[in-house]
Amino acid sequence: MSRPSRTPKPKPDVNQIAYATAQQATLAVAESSTPRLEKNPAAVAMGKLGGPKGGAARAASLTPKRRSDIAKKAAKARWAK
Repeated sequence: MSRPSRTPKPKPDVNQIAYATAQQATLAVAESSTPRLEKNPAAVAMGKLGGPKGGAARAASLTPKRRSDIAKKAAKARWAK
């Protein structure tokens, strides 16, 4: 299977580069002035308890047929885009 050819992106002109640079500079100033919200330590601890177990437990409980069905559905969804 060959990949579809892609057209090269046009190079941005000087005005576009200047605009992007100005946006990044002003965004950096705007972000530094806003306070960051701290995470709730209790919620973080609860997430660390169950989070890592989820995928392994689900994989262990699935039958090979069900895993195959899930993979086919995922492939179909990817190719539908």
